[in-house]
Amino acid sequence: MKRHLIIATAAAAALVAGGTVTAVAVSADGSGSARSGAPVSAAHDTAPAGSGTAHVQDGSSSIRMQDDDANGQKDRREARAAKVSAPDAAAAALKAVPGTVSGLDLDVDRAGLVWEADVLGKDGKWHEVTLDAGNARVLNQRIDHDDDDDADERAALRNAHTDAASAARTAAPHGTVTSVDLDDDRGKAVWEVETLAKDGKEHKLVVDPQSAKLSAVPAQADDDNDGADD
Repeated sequence: MKRHLIIATAAAAALVAGGTVTAVAVSADGSGSARSGAPVSAAHDTAPAGSGTAHVQDGSSSIRMQDDDANGQKDRREARAAKVSAPDAAAAALKAVPGTVSGLDLDVDRAGLVWEADVLGKDGKWHEVTLDAGNARVLNQRIDHDDDDDADERAALRNAHTDAASAARTAAPHGTVTSVDLDDDRGKAVWEVETLAKDGKEHKLVVDPQSAKLSAVPAQADDDNDGADD
């Protein structure tokens, strides 16, 4: 029986400089071979999870908010608007960068309302992951080289029996968790957690990384920390 050739060609012009269109000759028995040109390069490369490169550059949060403190209600507006809890934000950050979360902060930036997560990756590098506070989608991800020499924090994370997500859940009965941070400036490392109650009152709490015991931040220590930021 006579064999027929079916020529399949690309109809669209190549959009990338140097890209070529490939024509393939396909026989009736299903075999085929390239007749001319070279494959067109992919327009976008997908970075593997945990690579330290941004999966979405400058993505926008689904919760649009202005970064202003009108009537001193900024923290309250953020806590009410967030749909993603601190533990869920931690889980999403670890899905993007396997490792250990050392800090979480609910805040407004140009992207809108986001969770900023600090992760010590299994690759030994510090990563900053920005997550949509409305759906936990990764908006940005980058390697933070400023914390590479923080040996004390690395050791504290390795020795902790309680992680950031567990610390947040422990403090949750006191209000919406807006910040979790491993603080190693108190003589020994503790999880410092900030919450906002329904009446608008803020609470600063500490969770022991070993025992998971919850306690309030001593007033004097709180004042010292505020002074250190000046």
